Amino acid sequence: MNSNQQRVLESAILVGVTRAGEEPWETRDALNELELLADTAGAHVTDRVTQTLPKLNAATYIGKGKVEDLRRLVAARKSDLVIFDDDLSPVQARNLERALKCKLVDRSALILDIFASRAKTAVAKTQVELAQLDYLRTRLTRQWTHLSRQKGGIGTKGPGETQIETDRRMIGHRIATLKRRLEQIDRQRTTQRKSRAAFTRVSLVGYTNAGKSTLMNALADTDVLAEDRLFATLDATTRMIRIAANKQMLLSDTVGFIRKLPHKLIESFKSTLDEVRESDVLLHVVDATHPRFEDQVRVVHETLKELGALDKPMLMVFNKIDALEEHGLLGALREEYPDTAFVSALRGIGLGELRRKLIDVVERDFEEHLAYVPLAEAGAVAYIRRVADVISEEYMYAQNGDAAAQPEAVARLHFRVAPRHYRDLRPTLEKFAHLKPIPEESAHGQRSQTA
Repeated sequence: MNSNQQRVLESAILVGVTRAGEEPWETRDALNELELLADTAGAHVTDRVTQTLPKLNAATYIGKGKVEDLRRLVAARKSDLVIFDDDLSPVQARNLERALKCKLVDRSALILDIFASRAKTAVAKTQVELAQLDYLRTRLTRQWTHLSRQKGGIGTKGPGETQIETDRRMIGHRIATLKRRLEQIDRQRTTQRKSRAAFTRVSLVGYTNAGKSTLMNALADTDVLAEDRLFATLDATTRMIRIAANKQMLLSDTVGFIRKLPHKLIESFKSTLDEVRESDVLLHVVDATHPRFEDQVRVVHETLKELGALDKPMLMVFNKIDALEEHGLLGALREEYPDTAFVSALRGIGLGELRRKLIDVVERDFEEHLAYVPLAEAGAVAYIRRVADVISEEYMYAQNGDAAAQPEAVARLHFRVAPRHYRDLRPTLEKFAHLKPIPEESAHGQRSQTA
């Protein structure tokens, strides 16, 4: 980092509480993650303040004695801001600002700030602005909101044309406008997804910074942005991948999950996260090197449950295994998680195994069917070839049961297909259900008599 970048870093103090039923290491891990978030947002953490309480103090989040300790630390460090690991109520924020005389940021505000700085497309900017305004609507009385115009920094990135100090009526009007815009975007994306219905859709999900974008680049041979930073990806990116010689799928990379992800953010990113909800299979990418990856897996499952997508077929993918191999830890992990793929997306290790296991998951519920389709119905034949695994294909003649009727050439297709694709096929195939194959010699005789 050069000197110019160092000058714009804000100094920050982190604050967390260990509540009843929680272990100290949980608070430590939460603050480790909060420090990464602060670093992503552009702050340098100088100190951490923790306290064990039966429950959060309704007036000041931490105890009054700890507030005084924090006030002295802020003054001694000349800190720019204090970051709290939980969301602060408007009352807590007001009381703490009066006591600390310092800018305050809670976890949701910090995450929203990062999203605001990372949003590049019009869709992402609209989604982030809506989440920011929903969050700020109940916090308009905060002492430090005037800094959005004067000082800048973390927690003060304005949500576009509407400033934090705007009154509730103006914010409500802007929220309504943004919701209408996102509804239009959602309709457009729904139309786009319908055009992809013929393909199996796979979504990458996982904790932020697990390596989803790197894995997408490896599978799709593309150049999606992949950084060693939290929330490098905000927009859903979809690419066609060839999983086997005759199998193509659509692979989507989505925003990473994190503990205490603001609910308003999930709501605002509905059109992006619909890629997850409407996928056929989820690839759950896990950072195998993280010391508490089990907690991250739990957070992802909780978020998927909130999205209504936890029942989707899922393949867990442990990423960054090259680091485990160096320490001899990979064997034990394989034994503990036998139905999992192990890869190093960055080095291209294990991608063949991943593809094979992905095919197994995709085809787990495939059904076998037999159909006779007139060759004149070229579109139906082509659709079956595209969405199904054709086991055998023969050409013969069939007729509708009327001996006097002219036989017609048909394709006898024996295939395996996903239930959802067969539901789309059924109305077409039912039109041909009356066709019965006839022996070749009989068909030839009937053609001669007709001639």
